[in-house]
Amino acid sequence: MRGTETVTPAWLKELKEKAPGLLIRENVMMKNHTTFRIGGPAEYLIEPVSEQELSLVRQAAAQNGLPFFLMGNGSNLLVLDGGIPGITVRLGKGFSAFGQTGPAGFWAQAGALLSEAARKAQQEGLSGLAFAAGIPGTVGGGLYMNAGAYGGEMAQVVTGADAVSPSGPAHLNREELRLSYRHSALMEKPELMVTKVYFDLQPGDPEEIKRQMEDLQARRREKQPLTLPSAGSFFKRPQGDYAARLIEAAGLKGFRVGDAAVSEKHAGFVVNLGEATARQVLELMRRVQERVYQASGILLEPEVKMVGVDG
Repeated sequence: MRGTETVTPAWLKELKEKAPGLLIRENVMMKNHTTFRIGGPAEYLIEPVSEQELSLVRQAAAQNGLPFFLMGNGSNLLVLDGGIPGITVRLGKGFSAFGQTGPAGFWAQAGALLSEAARKAQQEGLSGLAFAAGIPGTVGGGLYMNAGAYGGEMAQVVTGADAVSPSGPAHLNREELRLSYRHSALMEKPELMVTKVYFDLQPGDPEEIKRQMEDLQARRREKQPLTLPSAGSFFKRPQGDYAARLIEAAGLKGFRVGDAAVSEKHAGFVVNLGEATARQVLELMRRVQERVYQASGILLEPEVKMVGVDG
């Protein structure tokens, strides 16, 4: 009688031989790795600490036809209940360094938190990243979606990015990144994995920049539901209006499906009241879109990235 021992795939054996120190975990619940606290298991969650390891993982996925997903801090992400098949890569401490290039040039690796990048720039007397102080994502994730807040966005300060792909290293300049509202060329180029982002900032007074960051943080605490799990602003801003205003005008503040709810504090946020599932969030999204469209004729588009399979 055969036992229940699982067979290690050949690609995984080969990858472990090429990168023996690589952190590879199987069937990792993604609700523990997203700010929404929602999501089924990642089949393989891999955390490389170098560009060489990252390249090897990407090559393994490409050569073996495996689904591949690159994530940052899991802050703008809804993982579906069935989890993520194939390989999920998370950039973390191995990609969290900062540095300067000249008087106002600044760079940060893709796995660094945007909030830490803003703090580091402030300490160096560099102005322009204060808007990012309260964004919970990583630098790479922020570039991917051209993250922004309070009138600032990545497009205003980014000059380029280094990346790796199955074929080797690459560099994208500002024009090639094609940054626009919550969009970048990276969304159409899944083979590219950003490892470092370059910024053009302005010299400034560290104390003044710090005061600006503290003011923005206070405004966030006052207006946003920071005590409940969420993925940040759930819907994109429609042209000429605001998603939160349209949702509130449709009478949907506090509306819920199971433990997924429109925030009572800020209608632009969908929050997890405890045990929300991705299916509940998607049903809530559908109903909000329907009601807002009936009331205003505007179809709201989700800003949150959705990944995985239904469960």
